[in-house]
Amino acid sequence: MSLSSFAFFRGLRKDNQQFAVIGLGRFGRSVCSSLHKMGYQVLATDVDEKQVAKALTDEITGHALQLDSTEASALEEAGIFEFDTVIIAIGNYIQESIITTLNLKEGGVSRVIAKASSEVHSKLLRRVGADHVVFPEDEAGCALARTLTKPSILDRFELDPDNSIIECIVPEDFHHKTIAELQLRNRYGINVLAVSHDGKFQINPEPSQRLEAGTAIVVIGCNQDINRLPI
Repeated sequence: MSLSSFAFFRGLRKDNQQFAVIGLGRFGRSVCSSLHKMGYQVLATDVDEKQVAKALTDEITGHALQLDSTEASALEEAGIFEFDTVIIAIGNYIQESIITTLNLKEGGVSRVIAKASSEVHSKLLRRVGADHVVFPEDEAGCALARTLTKPSILDRFELDPDNSIIECIVPEDFHHKTIAELQLRNRYGINVLAVSHDGKFQINPEPSQRLEAGTAIVVIGCNQDINRLPI
């Protein structure tokens, strides 16, 4: 996650309970379903009436409408301009997603998140006002590649292109050694943020804390140093 992404998500209102999702392909359905399960009000829309009916039948949203989002009047009539956050999930249809983004921003929507299919598409979306652009396929591909090559890394939060926070499995080489003995900062350039113990994380562990192989540890450092860990 980049600093610009961090600034965007930091600006989201914590009390925002309503979202609109435009496009009910796999990505749009996933977003709708997740938000709906978490108890948020979601208005789902798609140009295909069958997709709308399926969303209601599958109960991935409480409200769904068939409309053409390239028509500003249709968006206004549906009340979508009143939503604080709208997710455009029609990334495979470049022209439609760009026109929809432009319609939403001209209609006064505060935050528009749009799915992009390429870097050029992303630039065009930002040019017409998209506040945040996502590449779900690219992100899923990167995550899979990391899982395949570094299966011991359980989770990763990218602070910027060069630095990350990761949760990983403690390797056998570190078994029953203290953080001080391992000299992780001097040898690997990383800092330990938390160590798992009895199903919970111990934050800011003492240097005398012993690590147990197979448990989890959270560290922060530059990606090059993290890649040098024996995990």
